[in-house]
Amino acid sequence: MFWMGIIILSIYVIVGLEVTIGSRKIRFLRDVTPDSASSLPSVSILIAARNEERNIRLALQSLLDLDYPHLQLILVNDRSEDRTGDILDEMKKDDQRLEILHLRELPKGWLGKNHALWQGSLKATGELLLFSDADVVMEPDTLLRAVSYFQAEQLDHLAAAPEARMPSLFLNMFGVTFGFFFGIFTRPWKAPDPKSDCHIGIGAFNLVKAESYLQAGGHKTIALRPDDDLKLGKILKQQGCRQQLIYGAGLISVEWYASIRELVLGLEKNVFAGTDYRVWLAISGVVFNLVAILWPFFALFFTSGSTLLLYALIVLSIGLIAADGARFHGFSAWFALGFPLTAGLFTFIIIRSVTCNLVKGGITWRGTFYSLAELRENRV
Repeated sequence: MFWMGIIILSIYVIVGLEVTIGSRKIRFLRDVTPDSASSLPSVSILIAARNEERNIRLALQSLLDLDYPHLQLILVNDRSEDRTGDILDEMKKDDQRLEILHLRELPKGWLGKNHALWQGSLKATGELLLFSDADVVMEPDTLLRAVSYFQAEQLDHLAAAPEARMPSLFLNMFGVTFGFFFGIFTRPWKAPDPKSDCHIGIGAFNLVKAESYLQAGGHKTIALRPDDDLKLGKILKQQGCRQQLIYGAGLISVEWYASIRELVLGLEKNVFAGTDYRVWLAISGVVFNLVAILWPFFALFFTSGSTLLLYALIVLSIGLIAADGARFHGFSAWFALGFPLTAGLFTFIIIRSVTCNLVKGGITWRGTFYSLAELRENRV
C-alpha cells in the first residue's frame, strides 16, 4: 500500500505540472486586442436548436448585438416540439438579418444536431463558419476579438471555452472538476502541435475556415458522433489544419446544466462516446479514478504511520492542484474541498454512461434513439 502511494504521488507530480503549465499556455480571449473592421473576413454563425425555448431568446439576442461588420446568422430549428420555432419566427420579424431554417424530418444515419448544422452550412456564405449552441451568450466584442486572434495566429480552427454558469455551488464545483478531467483527456495546449495527435473542439464556439470545413467533410464525416464538437476538431487536425483553444471567460457564457439530474442525463451520451465506445478504456478511467483520486481520501482513515503521512501528502497535492485550477479559471480556491465528491460523481457518470449504452443498446438523445452498432460505425 505504501508503494502504491508512491506511484500515485508520482502521477500527481507529473500530471499536476503538465496541467498547471499547459493551461497557462492558453490565452484568454478578453486579453486579445480587436483588429480594424476593414480587414476582417465575413462570418456565418450556425446554430442548431431543438426544444430550446428556455434560453434561445437571450442567446440569439446576444448574437444580434455582436459588433461585427460582415455577419450572417443561420438558425436551424431541428424538429422542436416546444415554442422554439415560434420564438425564432417572432425574432425574425423584428430583425431580417436572421435566416431561419425549419427541419421537420431526420434522415437515417444522422444525429439531429449534426444534420441541422450540416444543412445550415450548405446555406452559409461566410469565409469563416462559427458553430455555436442555442444557449450560448456572447458579449458584443466577442467575435471581433476571436477573428482578430484567428487571423493574427494564422489559424484554420479556433475553439473557445465558455464560462459555464450553473445555479448551485455543487454544480459549479463539478464544472471545475470536469474541466480538470477534460484537460487531462484532451491536453488542449498540445493541439497547436502538428506532431501531436491532441485536438480540441468546443460546442459553444468552434470557429473554422469554410474551406477547411468542407475539405474535412464537415458534419457529414461525423454524422453520428454525439461528441461532434470535439470530433470536428479531430477531423480538422487530421487535415493538417492549424488549431488552438482560447479561454472565453468574461465574453462567452452558457448555463451548462440546471440540476444534478440534468447533468447526469446530459453526459450519458458523451462520456462513452469520448472513449470511441471502447469498454476497456472506460473501465480504465473508472479504475484510475477509484485508485488514484478517491482511494487516497479513504486511506486517511485506514492507514497509519508513514503510509498515512504519504496519503496525507497525496490529498494535499490533489487539493493544491484543484485549488489552483479553480482560481485560475475565476472560481474560489475553496472549490477544491468538493473535489472528492465531484470526482466521485464523475466516476458514477462514467459507469452509468457505459452501462446505459450497453444495456439499452444505444442512446436516446433529443427524443431519438440511436443504436450502439451504428454509433460505433462512425469512429473517426
